[in-house]
Amino acid sequence: KKSEKKSSIGNIAIKTKRGVIKPRGEHQQRYLHNILTHDISFGIGPAGTGKTFLAVAAAVESLERQEVRRILLTRPAVEAGEKLGFLPGDLGQKIEPYLRPLYDALFEMLGFEKAQKFMERNIIEIAPLAYMRGRTLNDAFIILDESQNTTIEQMKMFLTRIGFNSKAVITGDITQVDLPRSQKSGLKHAQEVLSNVPDLSFNFFDSHDVVRHPVVAKVVRAYEEWEAEDEKRKAEYKAQKQIEKLELEQEKLMLEQVNLS
Repeated sequence: KKSEKKSSIGNIAIKTKRGVIKPRGEHQQRYLHNILTHDISFGIGPAGTGKTFLAVAAAVESLERQEVRRILLTRPAVEAGEKLGFLPGDLGQKIEPYLRPLYDALFEMLGFEKAQKFMERNIIEIAPLAYMRGRTLNDAFIILDESQNTTIEQMKMFLTRIGFNSKAVITGDITQVDLPRSQKSGLKHAQEVLSNVPDLSFNFFDSHDVVRHPVVAKVVRAYEEWEAEDEKRKAEYKAQKQIEKLELEQEKLMLEQVNLS
C-alpha cells in the first residue's frame, strides 16, 4: 500500500501510534520530505541534527502503514579506533554498544515491549553492516547510520543490496571519520559519485540544525569554523609549495642553460 503524502514541505509530519513527530526547521522538513518521496536519501551533517531519529520515525510509519514488511537498521561496527576483535565478550555483546543509538531511537518510537517483539519476529533487524553482504532486501526500510565510517566498497555493497519496494536512508557526518587516513570514506565518495544521479536525494545539515542542548550547537559551530580555517591554511600551504617547486625548476633550467653556453 502506498499512502498519500502531503505535497507541502512545511506541513510535513510523521504519524506513528505513539504520536505525531514534526521536523524542526527548513533542513529537517526538506530531509523528511525527500525521505518520503525518494527511494534513496542521504542525510549528512553533525550529531544532534535529527538525521537518524527522523529516518527511524519514517521507517516506523512505513511499517505501521504496511508500506514495507520490515525495518533493517545497520551501521559499521568499527569506530573511534576500536576493533571488535579487541573488545571483550561474545559477538552480541561486542556489537551492542555500536548499535545502541539505533535501539534508543527505536524504543522511543515504538516502546520497549513492542520493539522487542518486532525484533524477536525479525520484523525489525539491527545488525552490523558486514551482515548485509550477499543479501537482497525487498519490501524493507533500510537505514545505514554512521556511514562516514564505511569504505568505498562497503558503501557500494550496501547500496546494491536494496531490492524492490524498498527504501534506504544513509546518514553520516563527514567530519567524524574514524577510518585509517589511507582509506577514503564511502560517504564522501558516494557524495562525489552519486550527486547527479536522479531519484537520489542529498540533504545537508549544519550547526544551526542541532536540536540538542544549546551549548552543543556552539561546540559544533566552533569546530566548523576551525575546520574551514584549517582547509584554507592547507590550500595556502599547498599553493605556496607549488610556487616553490616551480621556482626551483626554473632555477635548474637557468643553470642548465648557463652550463650549456
